[in-house]
Amino acid sequence: MLRFAFNRILMALPTLLIVAVSVFILIRLIPGDPATLMLGDQATPANLADLRARLGLDRSLPTQFLLWAGHVLRGDFGQSITSGQAVLPLIFERFWVSAKIVLSAAFLASLVAVPAGMIAAWRQNSWVDLVLVGGATLLLSIPAFWMGLLLLLFFGLKLGWLPVVGYVSFSDDVVKALLYMVLPVLTLFLHEIGVILRMSRASTLEVLRLDFITHARAKGLSEMAVLWRHAFKPAFGPTWTLLGLVLGNLLGGIAVVETVFTIPGLGRLLVDSIFARDYPVIQGCLMFIAFIYVLVNLIVDLCYPLFDPRVTAE
Repeated sequence: MLRFAFNRILMALPTLLIVAVSVFILIRLIPGDPATLMLGDQATPANLADLRARLGLDRSLPTQFLLWAGHVLRGDFGQSITSGQAVLPLIFERFWVSAKIVLSAAFLASLVAVPAGMIAAWRQNSWVDLVLVGGATLLLSIPAFWMGLLLLLFFGLKLGWLPVVGYVSFSDDVVKALLYMVLPVLTLFLHEIGVILRMSRASTLEVLRLDFITHARAKGLSEMAVLWRHAFKPAFGPTWTLLGLVLGNLLGGIAVVETVFTIPGLGRLLVDSIFARDYPVIQGCLMFIAFIYVLVNLIVDLCYPLFDPRVTAE
């Protein structure tokens, strides 16, 4: 297992290197001078030259990249241009806000969609299957921002049951924090339940056609025993892989939902930094999201043998 984990980490390093190079190049292609943005239009040429020298902007691009990569490896993502805060603590602060929403939505979606997908596969071509697959397809086709606006309009403005926009920390008020999280979590939950249900159904249909399922039925086991005791683990393997991708996609794409509900999460930080041309924060957010994506998929790979005994870490 340790050797497998080590090999997977080594395979992830080229991915992170490619992401780092891509982020660095894309940031440098953005029009405008970071030094002028930091000091303002009234800065003197001497002040601009001094700041460019301190930031390394007067050096060649390969040298700039090596300097930046060296700081990143030491955990130094620089300082925000707009706020002056250290980038990495700022990212961690916003990340926990996003993580609570993303993890809650992914957990609830898998809790509902995996059993529903297995039931749809078990009752293939019945009205239950048609209703579940049709509902999943409908939810999958609605964009997340539009789903959020509909929920906000109905539950927030029309019924008045839930807060419309904003965020409250759990350290300030637990009840209010939960109320403010309901609509964002519900938006992501409804958006992701469709893809998880369809994957669960497809993998269960494949498993139900295998010989050991036929053997279990021939022994006289009930359909529920066959479904949950014999088909669940091997059928959940592909869905588990998909959940890793879902978590990464949600973390990278949560900016839309955070913008709709004005949540101060990592996605909102990235969007605000892009508008403000806060280059250190943009680079830091993109690198952090890539690192979390790789880490989540590594954990998924390591846990896969627990769900499918045919797969080992050797």
